[in-house]
Amino acid sequence: MGITASNKVIDKQEISCSGALQVTLALTAAPDIIENPTDIVLVLDRSGSMAGEPLAAMKEGAATFIDIIEEATSGSQSGEIGAGSTMGVVSFASAAQVNTPLTTSVSDLKDAVGSLTAGGGTNHGDAFAQATLLLATGSNPVKVMVMFTDGNTTAGPPPAPIAAQAKAMGMTIYCIGLVGADGLDVSALNDWASDPDSVHVAIAPTAADLEAIFAELAANLTKTGATDLRIEEELNPDFHITEIFMPTQGSVQQVSDTKLVWRMDALGVSGSESATLSFMVQHQGQSQGLKKVNRSIQYTDAEGNVVEFPDPTVLVQCDIVVEPEPCPTPVDISVEGCTDAVVVDAGEINLESTGRILQMDVTLKDVCPDRRVALAALLVELGENDERETRGMKVLTIPAHQGPGCRDVQVRCVRFVVPEEPSLSGGTLCRDRRFQAQFFANYMDSDFICCPDMP
Repeated sequence: MGITASNKVIDKQEISCSGALQVTLALTAAPDIIENPTDIVLVLDRSGSMAGEPLAAMKEGAATFIDIIEEATSGSQSGEIGAGSTMGVVSFASAAQVNTPLTTSVSDLKDAVGSLTAGGGTNHGDAFAQATLLLATGSNPVKVMVMFTDGNTTAGPPPAPIAAQAKAMGMTIYCIGLVGADGLDVSALNDWASDPDSVHVAIAPTAADLEAIFAELAANLTKTGATDLRIEEELNPDFHITEIFMPTQGSVQQVSDTKLVWRMDALGVSGSESATLSFMVQHQGQSQGLKKVNRSIQYTDAEGNVVEFPDPTVLVQCDIVVEPEPCPTPVDISVEGCTDAVVVDAGEINLESTGRILQMDVTLKDVCPDRRVALAALLVELGENDERETRGMKVLTIPAHQGPGCRDVQVRCVRFVVPEEPSLSGGTLCRDRRFQAQFFANYMDSDFICCPDMP
């Protein structure tokens, strides 16, 4: 079966400008169906939307699939599926039916596919149920279901739980989708198929692409594990590698700050086998936004397996801090050696009030780009009997940020000078004091456009 699964995951979805995250590459390979006899069921859509070219293309693709499996297992066009493997056909429209049970007869399989006619709704749930029952009758430990469809579910029970049950029974599900007249829910195919989606889901933009997709899937099922594996990972220039952990299989070499090469002599040759490689990367620079971690990742092996890894992204957040009230400019003072006394003119300063300075920070949540914010701060002091005395109000203009999306903005150093007020404490100075602060925020900018003048 060659490479049966490939994946790439990161352990964080959001980091700071200098933040780090862990990247993990994973591969699973298994011997071909000659060494591991397999029961295969083709689950084919014959709903009304398949009429015409789509149905004809599906039949050609399924026939090509059968031919490749036949030749790989028997060594020739013998008319039989060999090496202990079997194949069956289930078709579905408003309901599903078994067109041929598990068999080794190539003619029976092709006759079942060739006799299909289009009409009716799309019942994926019944299709999965019938295919699961059919695979359960087989004696081989490896069981594969190939679902083909061109539309969304329009009849029958929800298919996802039935597909999940099949996967829980150890069945591998591949999904091939054709973008038909009624649309195609790719997310549903991803949900039904075995993980990872990049290995087990293929989408045909047009009917003409179907035969190539069926052929590629059949070829991968007949490959014998993988040998001489090479995975070359290159990071986006905004990231660099800081640490590489020992892989579970093979060896890894760091070529540069952004590039590594992972090699394995063999994987999955004698049985199903997995391998993983993890490494740490760190963001560099001050640019922010949703970024792809890797620039490219290339896979090769001696068997020519086709492998695609997911392309994860991480949200890089560089803090936006607004300080609307800068601290006073300091006065430089120097003292020469052995000087006993120094007299310095520190300039002029206006007396604001006798009292204390209260400084506060506040974070504005989900501020969208290119929009200024008016921020108001209201401060009151509470007396011994909870009477309230206003100590001041400030209105600040918070500049617009240019980030890729709505985000939090921190406003720092909002300061109030609060005088001592003996009337609130019976004439006592330097007492403990209680305050309450309230903040209000509204956008200052709007994308509202007046209605145009009527002609």
